[in-house]
Amino acid sequence: MLAVMTDDPGPPSGAGEDDAFGRLWTPHRMAYIKGENKPTGTGADDGCPFCEIPKRDDADGLIVARGSVVYALLNLYPYNSGHLMVCPYRHVADYTDLDHAETVELADFTKRALHALRKASGAQGFNVGMNLGHVAGAGIAAHLHQHVVPRWGGDTNFMPVIGRTKVLPQLLRDTRQLLVDAWPVEL
Repeated sequence: MLAVMTDDPGPPSGAGEDDAFGRLWTPHRMAYIKGENKPTGTGADDGCPFCEIPKRDDADGLIVARGSVVYALLNLYPYNSGHLMVCPYRHVADYTDLDHAETVELADFTKRALHALRKASGAQGFNVGMNLGHVAGAGIAAHLHQHVVPRWGGDTNFMPVIGRTKVLPQLLRDTRQLLVDAWPVEL
């Protein structure tokens, strides 16, 4: 569903006073706001999307690359176009609980993500990090995931600052394919 922005509020529709403001509708964000598809508990069998996604085919799961113990996928609710996450297959919540192989491959996939995003989108900078625990901002705290968010000069404008809305110029499946094509086999 596409967001629609208009300067013409049209006639009052009974949903409020005619205030001459344009409206930007992003109904697809309601799934995120309501927490749809969030785990019902902390276990792997409690609806964890990061445990379920690897069972899907890559395009359906928005998976960019698979490793031995981690995989990279697009964020379904991205901060910016190309917002990737690197996630272990194993259901583990804390970085200190990763084993050596997971730690090494998570770091390697993070580097590959940076290379792929630079190649595919010309990203000028990145935010890379983890939110460990709900109080730290983790949307899904029970399954560790590292965010790799591409940034460009001027990518913050009035939409996210005032409108609390991010405008993404590309469909996730198209972004995924660009990153798959740009993913380095090895560094």
